[in-house]
Amino acid sequence: MNQKTLLDLAKKHGTPLFVVDHAELRKNYALFRKHFPRVQAYYAVKVNSDPAIVETFYKLGGSFDVASIQEFRTVYQFIAKLPAKQRQDFIWDKIIYANPIKPIETLEELDQYKPLVTYDNHEEVKKIAKHAPHAGLALRLRVPNTGSMVELSSKFGALPGEAVDLIKDAHDHGLVVEGLSFHVGSQCTNHENYIQAIHLCAGIFAEAKSRGFNLKLLDIGGGFPAAYDATVPKFSELAKKINHELNRLFPKEIEILAEPGRFLVASAGNAVSKIIGKAVRNEKLSYYVDDGVYHTYSGVIFDHCTYHMKSFKRGAPQMCAVFGPTCDALDTISLSEQLPDLPIGEYLYSENIGAYSAASSTHFNGFPPAKVIHVNR
Repeated sequence: MNQKTLLDLAKKHGTPLFVVDHAELRKNYALFRKHFPRVQAYYAVKVNSDPAIVETFYKLGGSFDVASIQEFRTVYQFIAKLPAKQRQDFIWDKIIYANPIKPIETLEELDQYKPLVTYDNHEEVKKIAKHAPHAGLALRLRVPNTGSMVELSSKFGALPGEAVDLIKDAHDHGLVVEGLSFHVGSQCTNHENYIQAIHLCAGIFAEAKSRGFNLKLLDIGGGFPAAYDATVPKFSELAKKINHELNRLFPKEIEILAEPGRFLVASAGNAVSKIIGKAVRNEKLSYYVDDGVYHTYSGVIFDHCTYHMKSFKRGAPQMCAVFGPTCDALDTISLSEQLPDLPIGEYLYSENIGAYSAASSTHFNGFPPAKVIHVNR
């Protein structure tokens, strides 16, 4: 999105402002489908659960990865009026509840929809069998997360050595395991994570078959990196490597799923904030803006992400600090931004901030989240 459009929107709607460009969402979805023609893309709703974003992917024919009952309901509103069979087919074919640990109340609500859900331990098998016996299962495996920006393997995933025993346990409880799933960690720039995980799954498919269990699907999860900077490997190169291994190790009849989130929405989000104060601290020019880490920049804390601040006006750059509006010193966006000397009332902006940002914004200290504007819908 060009600077003039962003600035005009900020002046019209006020700040802090979070702008979602749906043309960018459509472009990213098309790019994913182009490079992964065999893979069914399930948008990871947790990355940004705004219903307008979900609607855009729904209209594109997308599928959805949900991780809470509220995320399921967000998707369900778009299919609620479909004929019963068509609605049920959509839930089975296009929604996966990809949180391995689910509250009993969630399972009880989901059971009527006969969903596909993930699991990774024996206790979850017993819970699903009792409270959602109509669900289909995908076993979540622990795989390498080396080099990923956000590591997930310490919290979720069954050990490979116990995988087939967990499949048998589900079978013994009257459940059907459809396949395997894994997640290499968010913003994965280490291609080998995917390759190792795919090889691991191929071995488990073979072991399961030898014990009488024919698996039908493989969910390769998320982690597909957004192009935040030049150090991020090209998406096309990652796709080429993954596709080669998928085609080599898994017959065409095996359904392949993925859960892209960050890759689809990161570049579609832009944040605009206003300078509400300035000072020189420790011989460094410091700006205070009306957005921060408790709001759109929450990814600084929760996502280990860096968002660069840019100025709409030119001038000699100098090393600056940028702080959010709250009284908490943790509310620090950056201590090393190259910005010109700007007066109070001028605007700053950040690009590529669509993922894990507004999604985890709060009302801390009485400051409301940024206003959300959707363009090119």
